[in-house]
Amino acid sequence: MKKLLLSTIVSLLFTSPLNAQSLTVNMIDLKSNNSVGTITISQNKYSTVFTPNLHHLSPGIHAFHVHENGSCDSTETNGKTILGGATGKHYDPDNTNKHGYPWTDDNHRGDLPSLYADAHGHVTTPVLAPRLTIDELKNRSIMLHEGGDNHADHPMPHGGGGMRMLCGVISG
Repeated sequence: MKKLLLSTIVSLLFTSPLNAQSLTVNMIDLKSNNSVGTITISQNKYSTVFTPNLHHLSPGIHAFHVHENGSCDSTETNGKTILGGATGKHYDPDNTNKHGYPWTDDNHRGDLPSLYADAHGHVTTPVLAPRLTIDELKNRSIMLHEGGDNHADHPMPHGGGGMRMLCGVISG
């Protein structure tokens, strides 16, 4: 009985609810509808961590964002199909209407660090999102773009990442 009580106390002391919660998001190629891997989202004492395990991407830097809606469906605008258009805009609960860095306070909270695909098209390096919590991400989506992100609205809006490439719905 004493061992069970001691074990429970130690477990409570060293297990943080922030560390216990994680979400795994299946990432879908918007052109082929095939899965290209997952991104695991977890919380630690420093921030929210996005840990990718992606494959079959074009090598290089890819813009990465949280979008406001939990859908990766395509939409149509003026007769033109927008892949992943149902994701809506970048997550911006503070209504800044501005694209920027993940660590600044005057822009979309959904602006994330870019992800890097190696020469074989694999993405495995985690990135931090210091202004997000795992709870506010539920029922939203994450998007990877074909190109990199300059974390500004100029010369192109929303970082200039180009076409939407991969999408995943964050369920919770």
